[in-house]
This record gives sequence, C-alpha cells and structure tokens, in this order.
Amino acid sequence: MLKFSILGALQVRTVSGPAEISGDLQRTLVQTLLVSEGQPVSGESLVEEMWGETVPDNQANALQAHVSRLRRRLRALEPGRPVSRVTIHPSGYRLTVDEGEVDAAEFVRTVREAESASSYDAEGTARMLGQALALWRGPVFGGFPGGTLCQLAGARYEEYRMRAMELRFDAELRLGQHAAVLAELAEAHTHYPLRERFCEQLMIALYCSGRQADALDVFRRMRRQLDEELGIQPSPALRRVESAILRHDPALVRDARSTLLQIA
Repeated sequence: MLKFSILGALQVRTVSGPAEISGDLQRTLVQTLLVSEGQPVSGESLVEEMWGETVPDNQANALQAHVSRLRRRLRALEPGRPVSRVTIHPSGYRLTVDEGEVDAAEFVRTVREAESASSYDAEGTARMLGQALALWRGPVFGGFPGGTLCQLAGARYEEYRMRAMELRFDAELRLGQHAAVLAELAEAHTHYPLRERFCEQLMIALYCSGRQADALDVFRRMRRQLDEELGIQPSPALRRVESAILRHDPALVRDARSTLLQIA
C-alpha cells in the first residue's frame, strides 16, 4: 500500500518509509494523475501539464517514456501488487488509488462529513476538522503547481481548506472557546484579508472575550480594505455582526454559532 500526500510537497510513503519521485516532469505526471481522482487523463492534457509551451518534438514517445518510468518506480515500491497502478484507457492514462491513500481526497471527504455534522455536534466537528487540517504541510504541491489542471485542483483544495477552517472556528465558538481561537482567527484573517467569514468570526471572538473596541476596529479596517481594493461595501451579514456588537446583543455571548446563523 502507498500513501500519496499533496497537501504540501509531493510525498509518497511505503510501508517501510518515504520514497522519492525524482524529477520535475515525473512529479508533475504523478500530481496530475492524482488530482484526476481515479479518472483517465488524456495524453494531450498530460503533455500540456508537463511541458507547457516547450513540447518535445516527439511528444507521444516522450510521454510514454515517462509513463513507463513511473510504472517501474511504483512497481518497485509495491513488489507484491499484482497489477500496475498506471493503466492506459481509450480516453487516457489512469492512476489507481484506493480509499485512504491520498491525503487531499481524505481531507475533502472529512470536510463534507463535517458540514453535515456541524449543526448538532460541535465538539466532534472541532476535533474532526482539527485532525483534517493537520494534514496540511504547506501549499498544495509545495508551491510546485504544474499546469492548469494542477493549479485548478490546488485552488479547489485551498477553498476546502478555508471552508474547514470556518467550520472549525464555528464549532469552537459554539463551545465557548472564544479566547482559545483568537490567535488562529487573527492569523486566518491576516492570510485571507478579504474573506468576510473570518472577519465575522474574529469580531465575535473578540467581543465575547471582552474586547468590543477591538472587534469594531476589525470591522472598520475590513470596510476600508474592501472599499480600497474591491470598491465594495461589507456584506449585509458582516454589517449585522457589527450592529449586534454595537447593541450588545445577548445572543452573541449566549451561543456564538447560533448567532452567526441568525445574524449572518
């Protein structure tokens, strides 16, 4: 069994430890096949992903050579596997992966599960998403995004990451852990300054920690940044959070998660 990690630099782990996939073209090939999530990828797409505009003269042979090299490498890592992981289909090339073998797929599955459970199991949701977020070791593919297919997949996984953070913060606020998540919320708001949900959550956490002035200052800075960078005003949801803070809405302290749902 192999474990493929792409939430960070590409890693392949065997039962005996980590294994290396050497060469930029080989890494791009593996990454592209992995983000296809078991679906075949056409030869044309793989060539574009691997070489971009600098396509070799005999692209079909060059691609086949790299596929054969990858087959040999994976077979050497799993000598007991009866069939090759890399197969050729009429519509392209496919990398077979089993459930639990790709960290990104497991991460997405966990986020979707948490979305269903978040409304009734705050503690379980916080724990589940904390473990899932720990899978991230850095930017997707370690900042080596490859071509268009990998870049789109990286953006999709990053969106799931932000969604996981939002759900976890919601759960922690519902559990009354306002002060405990302040530092993480402030960091998330700094890294994603135009993500209004993080701003809402940070304002509520600050208010519930007895820092009303700081919460309102976060709103003012967010409003100014939205105006300067996008030419828009804060969303109605964000303005309702500000209004609730100004009028000392008791629901803010009583249940932060319910408050987010009610006033957002």
